[in-house]
Amino acid sequence: MTEPHEWDEPTWRGRVEAVRAGRNLLPKSWPGGARCAVALSFDSDHETNELRDGGNSVARLSWGEYGARRGIPRIRQVLDRYDAKASFFVPAVSALLHPEEQKSLADDGHEIGLHGWIHELNTKLDATTERDLMHRAADTLEKVTGRRPVGMRTPSWDYSPNTLTIAQELGLLYDSSLFSDDDPYEIVANGTPTGIVELPVEWIRDDAVYFMMNRFGAQRPYTAPSDVLDIFLRELEGARAEGGLFLLTMHPHVTGYRSRIFILEEILKRATEAGDCWIATHAEIAQYCAEQAGMTVKGMK
Repeated sequence: MTEPHEWDEPTWRGRVEAVRAGRNLLPKSWPGGARCAVALSFDSDHETNELRDGGNSVARLSWGEYGARRGIPRIRQVLDRYDAKASFFVPAVSALLHPEEQKSLADDGHEIGLHGWIHELNTKLDATTERDLMHRAADTLEKVTGRRPVGMRTPSWDYSPNTLTIAQELGLLYDSSLFSDDDPYEIVANGTPTGIVELPVEWIRDDAVYFMMNRFGAQRPYTAPSDVLDIFLRELEGARAEGGLFLLTMHPHVTGYRSRIFILEEILKRATEAGDCWIATHAEIAQYCAEQAGMTVKGMK
């Protein structure tokens, strides 16, 4: 195998162009004359982070259980106070462990999206295994909630060489795993538009990077909750100033604590008081962007 510095141009260019950002899908205006769209998402990993790694730590399994036991109820209370709908990305195993949670969220108008089977690292899988897990996950979420998922967030926030093809096979409307922009765009595969909307993520707008803890490694919480709120609010204000998308990723077992839940409360308070923010699920935002761009809307019934 040659080293990257030995690659010819078709090789390194092919790596770059395999999955690329296509046309910008930021609409000329948001519904109701809103200045920006606010997409709140919660990655409900629960016990699957530890199960993926072997399930040997009872303590870390209990940390995941906290997300379902206390984190989700607190999050729902805040969302309910502001009548805000959000997207919950759920590994299939989490859905099987907590089916009543997913069914109740879906029945309340929240979105349940794909997030792998057991929070596996999809970039480590062969095509057959990844395809099987993604299809099984979609079938499981549909069985649990009564609704077929229309969007995904890969557990690793990354693509294998096969991920996009599988997403196309599933007929997904959107993905939310990539980083090429602040605002929605169409994913392009080897120069060909896919019709899949990308709602970009960013580690800056993710609670885990500020608060995660691993006592056997170097990972330690290092940012005060008040500072994290300041970062998130600055991102929100930037989206409002530019008329763009504010997409936030949170985790029930990270943000669902007494000392951190105020972050979600303050974001919703600011967005609501501004009076010019459209708070919607990822599916609703992706559908609106696709329709405004004249794209065929996939996955929506």
